[in-house]
Amino acid sequence: MKCPRCDSQYIVKNGHTHTGKQSFKCRDCTRQFVIAPRHQPISEDTKELIDRLLLEKIFLAAIVRATGVFPRWLQYYVNKKLRAVKRKVEVKSKKKGNLTIQCDEMWSFVGDKSNRQWIWLAIDVLTKEIGGVYLGKRDEAGARGLWDSLPTVYRQCAVSYTDFWSAYGIVFPKKKHRAVGKDTGQTNYIERFNNTLRKKIFRLGRKTLSFSKKLSTYMGAIWYVIHEYNASLSIT
Repeated sequence: MKCPRCDSQYIVKNGHTHTGKQSFKCRDCTRQFVIAPRHQPISEDTKELIDRLLLEKIFLAAIVRATGVFPRWLQYYVNKKLRAVKRKVEVKSKKKGNLTIQCDEMWSFVGDKSNRQWIWLAIDVLTKEIGGVYLGKRDEAGARGLWDSLPTVYRQCAVSYTDFWSAYGIVFPKKKHRAVGKDTGQTNYIERFNNTLRKKIFRLGRKTLSFSKKLSTYMGAIWYVIHEYNASLSIT
């Protein structure tokens, strides 16, 4: 018999589990274990599959059925993963010059429908990268958060196309800000990405039972998809 953690053979009996199984303890690393446990460790292949499924509009209950993991473990794994996601946009380096971004905002809710959360987004028209992200309220502070989230090269050089929401005009520099209607087609890319987010994240459905109860996991799910989206553009 060997310790499953350190392969030591210095093993002693250590009582019984609540189901009556003999428990053992490693005297070298203090690991406690039983022979042939009912709940086996989750494999790395299964975790990679779960990571991919989180990028699709699939409920956690469906992931449980597809992978065979326990609901409680999956909820813990997903919460831990989403809390660790970076809350800062990552794009390829850009040279100073003629840059164009499109900006828009979309809403969903956390906890209940009275708690609206707005997602402010900016997309690079040329590379289709998401260049700015901010989650908050639909007010001047939200527009300021989006502006501050943009890499410096965009704030210095980019022409910004937005809708007529007044907060943009207050925060964005007037010389390079263009407020336009949907009929112009100047915000088509960002509006299309809004739809992409709703198709990939079940938490963003405005009429759904699968909404987020915690703001941290809600934000993590959005950032997780955005990081993967930008990374996929660099690969292609």
